[in-house]
Amino acid sequence: MVDPFTLDFAALRCLRMVHDLRSFSRAAESLGLGQSSVSYTIARLREVFGDPLFVRQGGGILATQRCIDIVEQVSQMLDEFEALASPRVFDPGTADLVVGISCNFYERVTILPQLTRMLRRDAPGIRLNIIPSQVRGREQLKRGESDMLIGPIRIEEAGYYRRTLFKDDYVCIMDPENSLATQSLTMEAYVATPQVVVNYGGTFRSQFLVELERLGQVPNTVMQVPSPANLPDLLASTDMIATVPRRTAAVFGQAVTVVECPVQAEISIDLQWTPRTHVSVAHVWLRSKIAEASSRFAN
Repeated sequence: MVDPFTLDFAALRCLRMVHDLRSFSRAAESLGLGQSSVSYTIARLREVFGDPLFVRQGGGILATQRCIDIVEQVSQMLDEFEALASPRVFDPGTADLVVGISCNFYERVTILPQLTRMLRRDAPGIRLNIIPSQVRGREQLKRGESDMLIGPIRIEEAGYYRRTLFKDDYVCIMDPENSLATQSLTMEAYVATPQVVVNYGGTFRSQFLVELERLGQVPNTVMQVPSPANLPDLLASTDMIATVPRRTAAVFGQAVTVVECPVQAEISIDLQWTPRTHVSVAHVWLRSKIAEASSRFAN
């Protein structure tokens, strides 16, 4: 038996990473370690806990129930220790750190440009690692792949902090030559018109779709795409329309015509994070800057 008191936080963090990623190699890459180091660490943990922790299943690995229980109990301890070890003094002008932010197209074109200008002016040593969240923001936060999540998908379970940044509503966009571009859209015309729907690459449903379902209406969806980034190109010279947040439409400028959407629905953009960074003075400062960069959108 290995003396459990010879273990350190690095070993427990390694266990959590293998558990979350379900892969020794991906955990090694995420932690910046060799795969042999991860294998050795898991072997020691197996001896300490008297359990295989992971078993082979098909082409991957599956955590045992004992492993699941251990990770659940040590996760809060790891987050609290990281928060405890974070510096209590922070000078933006001399700060040197990397912060991961999960977000999607909407947040990248609304919040990040202003935030970037603020950081280059006040904290040039802070480097941002922007990763697409799609519908995986919660998992990215939990695994430590990102430090913050910005977007409309709200994490309801305990253990996450949240701050609402601003709200937006929906409009319809279309090619300027579309016959609907010069008239108000009725609900009847709206649901009948061929529409490109942005599904954000997962199971997330935009609020206008939720509201349509509540009203017993079904849009004439002829195409689904994971991102609104190239909607102007898709809509060009067609009879199709797309429903997007108003501030997304503004980014496209004269490439599209904007018409008020007959569906009354709202999108809420939230900033979310975990206890791991909650008391970090650097992250507290950065979250305040994100809120400041978003303030021009707040009603």
